[in-house]
Amino acid sequence: MFVWFVSTLRIESDLKFFLYRYLVIFLIFFPSFSYGGNCPILCGVAPGFKQIDPHTLLSPANLIKDFPSINKNGSVNVVIEIPAGRTDKWETRKSDGALTWNIKKGKPRVVKYIGYPGNYGMIPQTMLPKELGGDGDALDAIVLGPTLERGSVIKARLIGVLKLLDNGEQDDKLIAVNPDSPFTNIMSIKELDKKFNGITDILETWFINYKGLGEIQSKGFGDTKDAKFILHKANSYFLNRNKN
Repeated sequence: MFVWFVSTLRIESDLKFFLYRYLVIFLIFFPSFSYGGNCPILCGVAPGFKQIDPHTLLSPANLIKDFPSINKNGSVNVVIEIPAGRTDKWETRKSDGALTWNIKKGKPRVVKYIGYPGNYGMIPQTMLPKELGGDGDALDAIVLGPTLERGSVIKARLIGVLKLLDNGEQDDKLIAVNPDSPFTNIMSIKELDKKFNGITDILETWFINYKGLGEIQSKGFGDTKDAKFILHKANSYFLNRNKN
């Protein structure tokens, strides 16, 4: 059905090819995606969250402060704010670590594009100011693998970084894989390209287009070493800033 629909679209062949690959990979790797656009707020949310209002989910823990960035085994904690395939734009509130639906022009923000190509979120206990190459917030990360619940904290493996400019400001996205997925043996962007051809193209295409033409530019991918350097820099800054 999806493939037939794409074939009927009158669009450029390169974009049509991208959509084909996106749909095929989505159906293979995100089989648990089953939440429609009108899903209640608590549908697909990790256990323990309490709905405060239509736009706020209170966590049993502070999602920013109560989890380390890096675990003893070297894995990275990622708080899932937007499950794979979703378009509702949630984020972690700085003041208390709750999840909130981002409001834009008085309305809950919904991305007007194909749903996120992976589980999107932030890495706790990280922060980078603009002078250090960040945006003043926690590091963004996207976790490849089956759809995860909003608010879940996944121990993922960092494999690289997609270097982006959002209206001229640096807005890098760390790329990680869920070890409990078909990506279990992937250790780098190079291996991802070799064993799962097309996924990095999909990630780059998605991020440079989801806000509209010309809003975001890509500076390409960095390797695992680049990603870990960014992570350690952001973690050190956060810890120094929050010593007491």
